Amino acid sequence: MSTDPSESPHNRLSFAVSTKSSSLSSGVVTRIYRLFPMLRLQSRIIIPIETTDVNKTALAKMVKERNLEQLKQYGGIQGVAKVLDADLVQGIPGTPGDVDSRLNVFGSNRCQPPKNQKGFFHFVRQAFKGTTILVLLSSAILSLFFGIKTHGWKEGWCDGGSLLFAVFLVVAASSASKFRLSRHVQKSSSINSNIQIEVVRGGQPQNISIFDIVVGDIIRLNFGDQIPGDGLLLDGQLLRVDEWSMTGESKFVDVDANSNPFLLSGAKVVAGHGNMLVTSVGINTEWGQMMSSIGHDPDQRTPLQAQLDELASFLCKVLLLFPFLALVGMGVHDFIKNHHELDGCDTKMNNLVNALSGVRGFVSVNAAVAIVVVAIPEGLPLVTTNALACSMKKIMALPIMVQRLSATETMGSATICVLTLNSVVSEFWLGEEPMKDETLLGQGMAPDIFELLQQGVCSCSTSDNHSHSSGNLPNGSPTKKALLAWAVSKLGMDQKEVNQSYKVLPVPALDSKLMKKCRIKPIKNNDQMIYVHWMGDAEMIMTMCTSYYESNGTIKTMDEGRRNKLEKIIKGMKEKSLTCIALAHKQISSSDLEHSDEGVERPEIEENSLTLLGLLGLKDPVQMVKACERAGVKIKMLTRDDVLQARSIAIDFGILGPDEDLKIEETVVEGEDFRKYSNREMMEKADKIKVMARCCSSDKYMIVQCLKRKNQVVVVIGDDRNDMRAIKEADIGIYMRTQYTQMEMETSDIIIAEGNFDSVITVLKWGRCIYSNIQKFIQFHLTVNVATLVINFIAAVSSSRVPLTAIQLLWVNLIMDVFGALALAAEQPTEELMEKPPVGRSKSDLINGFMYRNLIGQALYQVAVLMVLHFSGSSIFEVSEEINDTLMFNTFVLCQIFNLFNARKLEKKNVLGGIHEENQFFLGIVMITVVLQVVMVEFLNSFANTKRLNLEQWVLCIGLAALSWPIDWAVKCIPVAKLFYNTRDDASHEKEA
Repeated sequence: MSTDPSESPHNRLSFAVSTKSSSLSSGVVTRIYRLFPMLRLQSRIIIPIETTDVNKTALAKMVKERNLEQLKQYGGIQGVAKVLDADLVQGIPGTPGDVDSRLNVFGSNRCQPPKNQKGFFHFVRQAFKGTTILVLLSSAILSLFFGIKTHGWKEGWCDGGSLLFAVFLVVAASSASKFRLSRHVQKSSSINSNIQIEVVRGGQPQNISIFDIVVGDIIRLNFGDQIPGDGLLLDGQLLRVDEWSMTGESKFVDVDANSNPFLLSGAKVVAGHGNMLVTSVGINTEWGQMMSSIGHDPDQRTPLQAQLDELASFLCKVLLLFPFLALVGMGVHDFIKNHHELDGCDTKMNNLVNALSGVRGFVSVNAAVAIVVVAIPEGLPLVTTNALACSMKKIMALPIMVQRLSATETMGSATICVLTLNSVVSEFWLGEEPMKDETLLGQGMAPDIFELLQQGVCSCSTSDNHSHSSGNLPNGSPTKKALLAWAVSKLGMDQKEVNQSYKVLPVPALDSKLMKKCRIKPIKNNDQMIYVHWMGDAEMIMTMCTSYYESNGTIKTMDEGRRNKLEKIIKGMKEKSLTCIALAHKQISSSDLEHSDEGVERPEIEENSLTLLGLLGLKDPVQMVKACERAGVKIKMLTRDDVLQARSIAIDFGILGPDEDLKIEETVVEGEDFRKYSNREMMEKADKIKVMARCCSSDKYMIVQCLKRKNQVVVVIGDDRNDMRAIKEADIGIYMRTQYTQMEMETSDIIIAEGNFDSVITVLKWGRCIYSNIQKFIQFHLTVNVATLVINFIAAVSSSRVPLTAIQLLWVNLIMDVFGALALAAEQPTEELMEKPPVGRSKSDLINGFMYRNLIGQALYQVAVLMVLHFSGSSIFEVSEEINDTLMFNTFVLCQIFNLFNARKLEKKNVLGGIHEENQFFLGIVMITVVLQVVMVEFLNSFANTKRLNLEQWVLCIGLAALSWPIDWAVKCIPVAKLFYNTRDDASHEKEA
């Protein structure tokens, strides 16, 4: 049975239960269940509540629109409870059948289907889709085929098996790192999303997940709880909620069971407590609909990923040409030599394979396969994953939540940062006690202090004419705006009411330097009490204070010990890069008032005996702006202030120059004017705009779109719901606010919980570190590639014999790509990274001029040394050919180990500088590599085709390899031409630390 609730407000939605073939009415079933609750457990065949979408829609609309008339038509809250078959005291039965039926009718409290957790084998499958791994597998199969064909199963599997092991190691390491990172992020997101809510079911209170809430639940709301669904307040005491997540404004709403019982999902309880009846959940709430419309594009490629894909494709095309030519040359030579194995004109494939599978043919093909393996950069995804893992581990230790794994990497390519600049009060100390938001909202301080704080902030932060309405912020400095916004949101101050409670007295002429640097406001209350309020630098105010307030209203004398404690608090704020502001006051008597000839009261103000009201720490984006500008990241400020105020703030923050001609350069515009531009004009002027005043959400969204179309990597930093569209559209969306909801978590790439602008610089620095570490590995890998290809190509063409065997090349590839990737990926960020220009989406900066210079120098040296050893080593050192080949192999590997140090510093000559402090893991990797190389040469002779070396020969190999360091120093003395490196200031890159 189903009817429209507007026509029959007292109608109850019926339950139908099928037991065998009988069917009972909902009322009878309900009574039976109440008499015999065990029947609920025995009856497992549940037919859902009979309802229509009208019922759900009507209930949701009523709460959303706060329609009291419609609520009365239902018969009030009691009537709604009957419709939902919920007891206002006992709650819903809460049995599995009852919960299932409610889920079937009203849906679950999830805005989106739960994300499928990606298992380890998902990342394994993704790894095998890569071109690099596919080519490696093909090479391994080819090597196995020729090896077994030539030497049989017992010995022929060795080369191909080694290659398969290398593939397995790379895939396993890369997949494990990605799996671990994915689990870490999912766990972090799950912990933050899975809020526990207290409900009453079957008369018993219990804590359940916010996702398990169903329609009809009775929820107990306490201070700080997020409302999990739309509903009605049953009872409560002084319940006040903040609907900022729904409206975008931190507006407190008082809720009571009579005049305004409506509660909206996503709002937060900021005062009081109460019980609510849930009427809508999940997608049926407005908050749920907003949440379901947002999400990240899983296939979106980051700028760095695009560059790496192009580089890998380029390397596969160019570097694979060398082993192909070597294979052709050696294959033709062996084919002609073994042509007698072909029977006349019989050209069947089997005979051809037999010819190529001869000992020489096998060596040729196997060597070419090994060269292919070395040429392919299979360590590239590994170094990328590990660099990301290292940065994520460091960032997650801070109050920063990374929602998308690649966000940190993308941050390193950022070219433009779009943000709304506002100073924000981060800390408030009352005496020696830090005051939390809940203490302020709950009015956990003495009323006298509460009133004095409101008067002090309001009088010192607004103009003298009190023309500002309650909801508006003053036209003033960001500091004054931040203090006033804090008082309104955290102290519940009504600006208009406070302004009407006092009279501002004129300030006399002041000669003191301290007084000139502080804001002073003498006021006369309506009760004729006279106070002088100070606001300014905390250290200056402290010199004038002799006492301070505690939260209970007690005034403590500021002796030497207490003064030292307060000074430590101020010092602690400054160490956190907070601007410390002090509020103080002094009460004066009427006898201290002077009366001018015009009858104006003017107080005498002395700079002593002040009482400290509180210390406030403000987060200021000035340092972040300067750091971004120094790093070449352009800043664009978007604000709702008027043009004059926005320009003033932009000049204070260094975004605009004081003498900048705004009309000519079009650096400051209003949102209304920007909206009137054509699409072409928007694209042309987007780069020029530095400040946009009076802008709305759509203006921010449009300018981000324009900048992305101009191939810029855009970061958007916001702290308001109005910023959500722009944050989602940006390459990297950063949300900065202590309070955030599921919507902000889903929309943003990064959440900085404390709202500290320094954290933005931290993420930017780690992003650039990832890019730099990948560049280091690319230089290191290409050096190995070029040297190996040239050495084997020259040797194969000239003597039809490669000096480095397939197993040796595979070993070089394994230790260099795996261990080298691990060592270089763990490099820590340095300040020098913030002195370089941003990379952006450029496809030519991944390998820059410095890397070409270093690569060519090291590769030429290694080729020269190994060619001399190859052609003349036996005669020079009077050793056998087998010993000479081992000397070549050992020298070549040791050269890569020394070159690993060179790769740490792409531009600096001192490659050992800071290695103990910056990357001790690097030294561990080097030691492991050295030990494994000794094992290969001295103990695995038959497997590695090596001979044991004596001490003199080891010293010779180490000496030849160690020459890589002085050669690197000499090469780095060569200046890099602008042709190879495009930068703002080439001199800055040549400057040595």
